[in-house]
Parts: sequence; C-alpha cells; structure tokens
Amino acid sequence: MSARTLVVTNDFPPRQGGIQTFVAALLERRPPDSLVVLASDHPGSAEHDAALPYPVVRRPTGMLLPTPATARAAVDLARWYGCDTAFFGAAAPLGLLAPALREAGVRHQVGATHGHETGWVAVPGARSLMRRIAGGLDVVTYISEYTRERLAPALGGRTRLARLSPGVDVDLFTPGADGAAVRARHGIGDAPLVVCVSRLVARKGQDVLVAAWPQVLARHPAARLLLVGGGPLESALRTAIAARGLEESVVLTGPVPPAELPAHYAAGDVFAMPCRTRRMGLDVEGLGMVFLEAAACGRPVVAGTSGGAPEAVLDGRTGRVVDPRSPAAVADGISALLDDPDKAGAMGRAGRAWVEEQWSWTTIAATFADLLRP
Repeated sequence: MSARTLVVTNDFPPRQGGIQTFVAALLERRPPDSLVVLASDHPGSAEHDAALPYPVVRRPTGMLLPTPATARAAVDLARWYGCDTAFFGAAAPLGLLAPALREAGVRHQVGATHGHETGWVAVPGARSLMRRIAGGLDVVTYISEYTRERLAPALGGRTRLARLSPGVDVDLFTPGADGAAVRARHGIGDAPLVVCVSRLVARKGQDVLVAAWPQVLARHPAARLLLVGGGPLESALRTAIAARGLEESVVLTGPVPPAELPAHYAAGDVFAMPCRTRRMGLDVEGLGMVFLEAAACGRPVVAGTSGGAPEAVLDGRTGRVVDPRSPAAVADGISALLDDPDKAGAMGRAGRAWVEEQWSWTTIAATFADLLRP
C-alpha cells in the first residue's frame, strides 16, 4: 500500500460552507489513492462518501475536536494506511493532534488557516493555543496577505508560513453562465440588477446595501437588488426593506444550492458585498471568494474594506473598493458602474482574465501539491 496523506477535518461535505468547499476542492485534484479522510459526521454523509474515490472515516460526532478519541482514530488511520503526511483542513484546533501523529510516523504536517484565526491571535489565551498548534506543524497556510500579516507576528517563527488561497472553478463560474431563469423567477426582466451572494450576517454588509439602495434608485429608478443567501439577518433586513418602501426593488432569495450560484452571479450587472470588520477586529473577512466567483462570471464587483477582501479586487480594473460603513459611498460605487455599462463590461472581462491567471483551481492545486511534499 502506497503512502497517503491523512486529511483531518471537521469541515467537509455534505455540510455546506466555505471551508468545506475549499477542502473538498483541494482533495478533488489529488490522486485518489493518495488520500484518506477523517471527518465529523453530518446528515447525508454516507451517500456523499460512497461517491468519492478515496476512503472517508466519520467520527460519530457533529463537531470533530482534538479529543483523545479523535487522536486514537487519527493515529490508527495513519498507521493502517501508512500515511507520511497529514493535512488539517483547519489548523485551529485540530492541529493539536500533530504531536500524536508525528509519534505514529507522520513526518510532514500542514495546517490550513482561513480567517477566523486572525481573531484567535488577537486574544491572549487563544494566541497561546495558536502558537502551540503552529509549533507542532511543518507548514501553516494562510489565504491572504491580510491574514499573514496578523498571523506571522503572533506565531513568532514557530513554523513556516505559506500561501494557500481558495480557488475558483473557472469552468463552472463563467461568463457563459445563463442568468435568464433567475431573472424570470424573480420578475426582474431587463432591469439593471445588482446581486449580492453571501450569508445574511452583519459582516457581509447587506444592511448597508439596503440603506444605500434609495440613493441608487435616485440615479437608476428601475434598478433591482437581489440578496442571495440565508442567515440570521434575514428578519432585520425584511423589516428595513419594508420601512424604506423597497419591497418592489429588493428581493431576498433565501439559500440557493451551490450548483445554482453561477446563474445567480450571471443574472446581475454588478456584484456588490460591502463587507466590514466588526467586534474590534474579531469578525473579519479573510478573503472573499464571492468577489472572485463573480469576476469569473465576467461581472464587475463592489467590495468593502474588511480584512483580505480588497485583495480579491483590482481596484479600478476589476471593480471598486468602497467604505463599507458609508451607504453613500456604497451607493456611489454601485451607481458609477450602472452609469457606464461599457466600463463595467470591461471591468468584468478584466476580472475574468485575472481569475483565470491567478485564482483557478489548477494553479491552487499545484501549490497544494508542493506544500504536501516534505
């Protein structure tokens, strides 16, 4: 039996989320006989795993934590499959298993960070834990320069830091995606349409979009706003929409299956998500893949300044970065793109080319393969 990489992750499909999508996409591009996965359980796991070309072992828990039982399961798998490398889908906290795996013969271990770890390193107790985790790993990855700049001083050289950003499926997210059915479903017709795809949580800024929308309508009376996603902010957003009399021009779709996301991006003329940092820096956007997915669909983007989000936009070339706490700035950024469809189209084409060059999964997969080599 050839050596494999043991992947230890709480975040794995069929559970939905950004980290789950990231981990699954990385593994999809590895040789199937080079992998074995240890993951938490989730409704639908058995059916999902049966279709995968590599083995997945599920712990009987909805939250995989670095407990003694998890450590024993990881060590048993590493020994059974002869694993010489390990990859932690989220280094915090599962990277605490690294010393036990090293004793079991796993000589090269990589842990991924995403965005929440920048909050961890800002809190003394959690920072000590992150340092302990880093000290047991050969490589800790980061998704953006923003996250690296916050992780590096806190980790103090205890491990090597390397960039491993999420990628975009440029064959799925494409300018050829057809948004006509989405427009028809919501009665949008040929109206100028601004789309936001994200969970309805305060950091993403849908409330600022709603606050800005009357100013957009003042310049583009026929415009419509499509808020794609579900989340705890939904009730407050509906109240704000009604209070401003915007029921006819703002639509909330609720959650959308991942397979339908390209069509929702493609339905819009502009993508906007004015993400903002909250809770004194503890709630921050690590990167913002939605900006890159929208760009891959050939759409110009309007982004907020939170965390690594500006790194997902070439300001002035693929979209605009605006002050996410100012409805007026958000409205101006959106309206400027609606004012000039030719310029907006050029930004969309530039965004597509940039994503193909820098952010495709082909490029990211090659980086991941290099990081797994001792």
